[in-house]
Amino acid sequence: MQFRIDQWRAWAPGLDSTDDWRAWCRAPVPLTDAQQQPDVDFLPALQRRRLSRLARMLFHVAWPLAEGHTALPLVFASRHGDTPRTLALLDELARGEPLSPTQFSLSVHNATIGLWSILRGDTSEMSALAAEGDGLEQALLEAGTLLGEGAPAVLLVLAEELPPALYAPHVDDVPFPYAVALLLTPGDDWRLQLHVGSGPRTDWPHALNLLRALCDKRHSLEHHWKNRRWIWSRTAA
Repeated sequence: MQFRIDQWRAWAPGLDSTDDWRAWCRAPVPLTDAQQQPDVDFLPALQRRRLSRLARMLFHVAWPLAEGHTALPLVFASRHGDTPRTLALLDELARGEPLSPTQFSLSVHNATIGLWSILRGDTSEMSALAAEGDGLEQALLEAGTLLGEGAPAVLLVLAEELPPALYAPHVDDVPFPYAVALLLTPGDDWRLQLHVGSGPRTDWPHALNLLRALCDKRHSLEHHWKNRRWIWSRTAA
């Protein structure tokens, strides 16, 4: 498939601006999570209070890219979802306490894009994916289908929250909380190909490696997951 990355935006603790990310991409290091919260002051206070940090990350990176678009399809991908909120609910169940209907409704995987649709007044097609380690590519295939059906632009957001310490022995692919938003449009600037093959695991989640490629204008990168070999190639500077 072919596409164009018209704009991008990302957030992680201590990293927000394009210059911040360019500096990190030149010398990537683990980040300390001091529970910083992305700025979502553009939302009403009542709505801000309902958002978890994962949801705040999505709104923070995606909202500026959606400006000027009255109808914009959205594809949201997160392998682990809102683990702090779901663990809190499981803890309440284990103690025999009644669950909060509001917290339960906000814990489901597509709750964030539901809030996005409501707050932006946008009824465009939206999807929430929970894929494995190649969730970015799976989301891109979904976005590419929407572009192929005639959408002039599609917003793709991949976000991961740092799981609670209880999950640390089982989740090793989220070095710190982060969110990456891509505004995709039709074009042939980038090409994504899938081949059968295996290879080494990368040091950083692939969404962050893509940012590194965008920042240093790299013309290709590969991502291996199980027996899938994804090849990204840039045909334009």
